[in-house]
Amino acid sequence: MSDKSVPARPTIDLRSFTPARVALGRTGASVPTKALLDFTLDHARARDAVHAAFDAPRLLADLGALGLAVTEARSQAVDRRDYLRRPDLGRRLEPGSVEVLTRAASAPCQLALVIGDGLSAAAVHAHAAALVKRLLPLLAEGDSVALGQVVVASGARVALGDEIGAILGARMVVTLIGERPGLSAPDSLGAYLTFAPKPGRTDAERNCVSNIHEAGLSYDEAAFKIAWLVREGLARQVSGVALKDESADRAPRRIGTFPPG
Repeated sequence: MSDKSVPARPTIDLRSFTPARVALGRTGASVPTKALLDFTLDHARARDAVHAAFDAPRLLADLGALGLAVTEARSQAVDRRDYLRRPDLGRRLEPGSVEVLTRAASAPCQLALVIGDGLSAAAVHAHAAALVKRLLPLLAEGDSVALGQVVVASGARVALGDEIGAILGARMVVTLIGERPGLSAPDSLGAYLTFAPKPGRTDAERNCVSNIHEAGLSYDEAAFKIAWLVREGLARQVSGVALKDESADRAPRRIGTFPPG
């Protein structure tokens, strides 16, 4: 059979569809120098994101500009080194913060919003305030969801939101937190929703909206999903594996592209 009888196979530039490391090429038994240098740079950015300091005053100012009254709290992790070595300390509030939040809990609320540094403070600095700005009007639509306390938490793991939500008497808590940095996204933000929050909740009892960053889920898409899950979770009194994300069935045909800042 001649080669002419074999139809030509179209080539696809996979790199135009994803920032992932695909179709890197080859030089001998290794990757090209540029691919190696890019990998080294992205690895350094991921490491820097994990160790970066959390600028809580900056976030407090950004949220205050949205007209929100914000309470500050911190976990039992005394510093970043402690936080990385002892994940359990990031899941519980330090005693002073328990007192502050207890005083702030004037009445039970439908929804508490917690914003924590997590494993990428850079993600929170870059995206949290802009996402909250998109989320607030969606919560106010139709049968509005009353947003109670907003808490900025330092040294936070996801589960810290459960204790905060329980102290504030929230029916549901949304925790916005920096996700573990990857080689293609050192500044990815995640949102975790838990109905009836209390210490001891498991990941199976939460819903997650992840990969909120410039090359991932846009602010508008993420805000729409979060608002939908909040409303459905409150209506059905569940979250996690009992609450399937069907927001795509209700989404507008076109949701805005990822905006700057």
